[in-house]
Amino acid sequence: MEAPHNSPAAETAPNPAGTDPASAPNPAGTDPASAPNPAGTDPAAPDSAAAPASTASAEHGGPAEGAGAVPEAVTVTLTVTSPEQMQELGRRLARVLAPGDLVMLTGELGAGKTTLTRGLGEGLGVRGAVTSPTFVIARVHPSLSGGPALVHVDAYRLGGGLDEMEDLDLDVSLPESVVVVEWGDGKVEELSDDRLRVLIDRATGDTDDERREVTLVGIGARWAGLREALG
Repeated sequence: MEAPHNSPAAETAPNPAGTDPASAPNPAGTDPASAPNPAGTDPAAPDSAAAPASTASAEHGGPAEGAGAVPEAVTVTLTVTSPEQMQELGRRLARVLAPGDLVMLTGELGAGKTTLTRGLGEGLGVRGAVTSPTFVIARVHPSLSGGPALVHVDAYRLGGGLDEMEDLDLDVSLPESVVVVEWGDGKVEELSDDRLRVLIDRATGDTDDERREVTLVGIGARWAGLREALG
């Protein structure tokens, strides 16, 4: 589902003529996507895709509302059986995302992180085909419908902490965008107290099994209603 990270050092791709950098937040060192790609017109996307299987488990153990109450994490686990279902899950998640949301994707190479992000881009209605931003580290996909831009970050080759990510200005982009970070664990948590972690587990070993277990972990008050929103 994803290309291996065997590329040279990250670089910033040029901004093609005809694009409008002012149309969406553009963190320093990022590359605005330029290819026209209205929502639903990705040639790689299926005409229709079955929704992922119902949640295998879900729990919400947050404390009672009150001054100073901090909701505990909400966990929802789903099973998908194909790349098409993974992309459809991305489209479902896009319906509950809003400007300021931070999404962290975790999973081994080929687990489906970029496939899920492609579905998010389609659901958000952003410009440009969503691909792994390994070479440029981050890519901005402006909205085609006045919604939030999608900032897609690949932190695979970055060290821990925000120090090595300051040049991306993610803290500046976040309030007006949906920021999706692949390999972001231990690197971007300081960006927001409210964040959605997506953990994708696949069958190990030499296998063609496309089954994936996707665990969504909503952290913070923003995600207290995650289970209901996905229902």
